[in-house]
Parts: sequence; structure tokens; C-alpha cells
Amino acid sequence: MTTPIRLGTRRSALARAQSGHVAAALEQVSGRPVELVPIVSEGDTNRASLSEIGGMGIFATRLREALLAGECDFLVHSLKDLPTAIPDGLVIAATPPREDARDVVITRGGTPLHALHAGASIGTGSPRRIAQVRRRAPEAEVVDIRGNVDSRLGRVESGELDAVILAAAGLSRLGSDTSLHREQLGLAEWPTAPGQGALAVETRTDAPDDLRSALAALDDPETHFAVEVERGILEGLDAGCQAPMAAHAVVDGDSIRIRTVVYAVDGSRRIGLDVTEQVNGGYIRLNGSGNGADAADGANPMHTAREIGLSVARRLLEQGAADLVPREHS
Repeated sequence: MTTPIRLGTRRSALARAQSGHVAAALEQVSGRPVELVPIVSEGDTNRASLSEIGGMGIFATRLREALLAGECDFLVHSLKDLPTAIPDGLVIAATPPREDARDVVITRGGTPLHALHAGASIGTGSPRRIAQVRRRAPEAEVVDIRGNVDSRLGRVESGELDAVILAAAGLSRLGSDTSLHREQLGLAEWPTAPGQGALAVETRTDAPDDLRSALAALDDPETHFAVEVERGILEGLDAGCQAPMAAHAVVDGDSIRIRTVVYAVDGSRRIGLDVTEQVNGGYIRLNGSGNGADAADGANPMHTAREIGLSVARRLLEQGAADLVPREHS
């Protein structure tokens, strides 16, 4: 009998859906069954606002403890919720192709966000989205909310809220079917969180070679490189996953375009950069898999990606971003 590969996952519908997609892909690659191991994180039991309890690792810490303790063989994280510091003994073995990185405004009648009436209630728990709403719809009322996707959609359907803002990728992975209206927010005007739409497949550094190789086969090098740049910006700002900042990078041939914005919490100010850096696209594709984490820094494109991100962060700080971002040593 073939021993199953154990995938540690949060119990939420979205986490299980994400894990299920990766599990199916790994079964195809490895020829082994994958079983889900439900794990309860602090983020699942503490119902306080994310801005109050802090976003750094609230969903990841318990899962990582379980992985290090041998309760499971690997994890699947939403990259936007993952702290930039990787604990000793763990490695990001793969980043599969990114889904839609945009945010979506959900309303009953289809009124665009900027046209919602004065006092309209807009639900979100993200400081970045709160700052963006205050810039796009300054007369609206922002309601700090928690809860799964269905409960958030239900609050719009019932009329309790006029709108909620969700990640397009989460709606897609869940296959959410609703009669509510969706307004897709373009990344140029409404950039999203570092890593949004992407997943991180994490395992132990001492995991068996066959597991590491199978996980590496799930990696999309261009997605991996782009999100590493985005996370490098977050690391350089020393800001934490719940910072009011956005970063989105896209590899295009031998270059990478990076759009990043840091917001004042109240939306009154923003500092942004839109830069293009030259990279060797073939180098990324040939060497960018998760196994590259074991390579020397000089031969590891992920090291290059992080350095690009840190450089962009320095430019933001030089322009005054430190005055806008709450520091949360990561």
C-alpha cells in the first residue's frame, strides 16, 4: 500500500479548496495519494479584527508548528498571509501559477465603488483596502469585518452592508456562485497585497528528496520570481502582512514590471513607484524552481528577486514611506 502524503491545511472552505487543487496536482506528479490533515490556527479561533491582533503569521504559525513536529509533510499557504521570514528548518518548495491577483467589489445593484452613495457601508478587514476605499470613495463608511467568503457575501445579500471587497482568486477557487454584482478593480489603479492570488507550498528542509522533487514540479518560476520581488518590498519596509501597502510584479520576457504603493492608514497620502527592471527570463525559468532554495545565493534567482524587492523598498523609504507604514518587525 502506498503511503499517503499528508497536507496540513486550515479548516476553512477556502483553505481546503486551495489545498485540494494542490493535492490533485501532486497526486498526478508523484503517483501517491495525498490526504488533508485539518489544523486549527489562531486566525480561525480569534474573531478579533486582524488589525488588532496583527497579521504576522496568525494563520501560518500553528500550521508551521505542525509541519516541524512531523504532524504533516507539507503545507499550502495563501502567500499574501505568509510572513516574509521563513523559520529555520522550512523552505518554500514551490509557488504554483498565480490566479487573478485583483480585488473585486461585491454589491447588490452593480453600482461602482466610486459611485456608492454617501454613508454606504463597505466591509473589509484589510488596512490596505481600507486606505484605498477612503481614497476611491471618501464619503463611504468602512466596516471592519472578519469571516469566510460566504458570510461576507451574505451580509451584502441581506442588506447589512452595501458592498464588500474580496480577492478575485478566492472567489475563483471556491467557485462561488452568487447573483450579486462584481466590479473587477484594475491592478494599475488598485494594486493588491504582495503575493495576492498566489499560493506557497512549504515543507521541511530535511524532507525526502522524492517529495522535494515532486513539490518542485508544481512550481511556476515566473510566478515564484514575481512574488519574491513583492515580498522583498514588504520585507524591506519592515511592515508586516497587514500593512497599508500594495505590490504587484509581472515577469515579461527579460524584464519585470513592479507597481507598488504605500498608503497612509486614513488614505490621505500615498507614495508609489512603477518601475521596470531587467532580468534574464531564461535564467528564471531554468533555475527558478523551489529546489533553487538550496543553491548558492549567486546561482539562485530567488536571491536576485529578493534583492530587487529590497531595492524598491529602499526607494520608497527614501521618498518618505517610513512615515506612513506601521513598523512590525518581521
